[in-house]
Formats: sequence, structure tokens, C-alpha cells
Amino acid sequence: MANNFDFFVGTWQTTQRKTKPFSGTGEWETADGSVVNYSLFEGAANVDEVDLPGFGFRGISLRLQDPVTQDWSIYWVNSRNGQLALPPVVGRFDEQGVGEFFSEEEFEGRQIRVRYRWSGITEKSARWEQAFSVDDGGTWETNWEADFTRS
Repeated sequence: MANNFDFFVGTWQTTQRKTKPFSGTGEWETADGSVVNYSLFEGAANVDEVDLPGFGFRGISLRLQDPVTQDWSIYWVNSRNGQLALPPVVGRFDEQGVGEFFSEEEFEGRQIRVRYRWSGITEKSARWEQAFSVDDGGTWETNWEADFTRS
């Protein structure tokens, strides 16, 4: 359904935590930042810029909805390398308002499955997580979390 990401339009404050995937250290870095998000194509596209000075970069997410399948493709690029991360994660929101988006990628020489999950969506808050799986989604390791609060 178009407009799935309309909840994210506007300006947000964010606290983000990340850890090195598959490191087993349990060490997390935390940084605060801000996000500005825009809706395009009457809700069938969405773009935002996140500024995370504590992590030393900015990033852009571009979300595009396929008008036939209704699936969303989410693309990511950051200011450190300026390269579009491919392939995009692809998926949709369920009836409970949780969005799950997946891709198959290579990470440090091994094939992994990537999952983005949007949840806890209200007028003033939302949560995003990134997780990796080495067993085709049998188990997941979350390596990035972001909580958003509307400014």
C-alpha cells in the first residue's frame, strides 16, 4: 500500500546503536543525530537524510514502492564512501504495522541474509533495526538499532 512510510515524514531526533556484526564482543557504540524525511510520488517514494556526527557520517535512505507487487525497495548510501549499497532490501508492512525488508548479500566473504525491521510506529516515535543471518533466516543477529522521536 502506498503511503506506508508517511509516518516518517518530517524531522526526527534519533539515538542509534551499532556493533560489529559477528564479532561476539557485545560492544556497542551509541550516537545521537537527526533525520529529515520527505514523501515523493504521492507516497510511493520516500527519502531521508540522517546526520550522525558521533559516528562521523551522514546517510541517505531512498524507498521506492513497486506499483504492481506493492513491495518496497530500500536503498542506502552514506557520506563515507558515497556508494549506493546494493542490492536493496525488499519487503512490506504487515497488518500489525511492522515492516520487514530482506536482501541476500556478501559480508566479509560469506553469504548472509539482511533484514531491516520497522516497528513501534506511533505519531511521535518509531524503531528500526538491522540484523544479519548466516543460516538463511533461521537465527538473526541484530547489529544496528535506531530509535526515533519526532522533533
